Amino acid sequence: MRIAFVGAGEVTVRTAELLIERGHEVIIIEKAQEKIDDLSDTLDCSFLHGDGSKPAILREVGPEQTDVLFCLSDSDQANLISSLVGRSLGFKRVIPSIQDPEFEGICWELDLKDTILPSRTISRYLADMVEGLDILELSTVIKGEARFFAFTVDKEKGKSVADLDLPKNAKVICYYRGGHFSLVHDETKLQKGDEMVILTHSENIGDLRDRWEPKQSTNDES
Repeated sequence: MRIAFVGAGEVTVRTAELLIERGHEVIIIEKAQEKIDDLSDTLDCSFLHGDGSKPAILREVGPEQTDVLFCLSDSDQANLISSLVGRSLGFKRVIPSIQDPEFEGICWELDLKDTILPSRTISRYLADMVEGLDILELSTVIKGEARFFAFTVDKEKGKSVADLDLPKNAKVICYYRGGHFSLVHDETKLQKGDEMVILTHSENIGDLRDRWEPKQSTNDES
């Protein structure tokens, strides 16, 4: 896979290292030339000097050939702009990071469903530790080619889980309704807004995304 990052902060560097070890192609976009100079000796990846919120810079990355665009600069506003520009240019998947929870609602309104809030993830982890809950990283449970995929029910409302016609090696295992977790059965009826979680083989992810995460048009619709 080909993955691009906007911003060369610590999270970008650590994630890039892991991806490079796993054989993926990585491109890092960074405004500060001194950061690029420092990292170029240690990271076996490509660097692009410039502002990742600028269309001209993102076009140089090659949106159609890039699988994921991470927007991980130290500015929430810059990350949102980079995400919107990246999506308009045709990047297959755009993942912005925000620190201020006030932007979360805006991200949903802009259909940036893959937005991550690092502070929330860490705070939940620490709260679970304080309460003595057993903490398991997903990497210890989901191995090999197994993957999770989640979607929100819309047109499927009224159907049962058995009616979803999922591909081979894919199964709905649970759902969230009104913020509450429940396991599913084949006869479970879907309601609009339910968040369904599928356990599947990695080869099915592309088809599932095409079904529930249709690509945005690269042209403005009037």
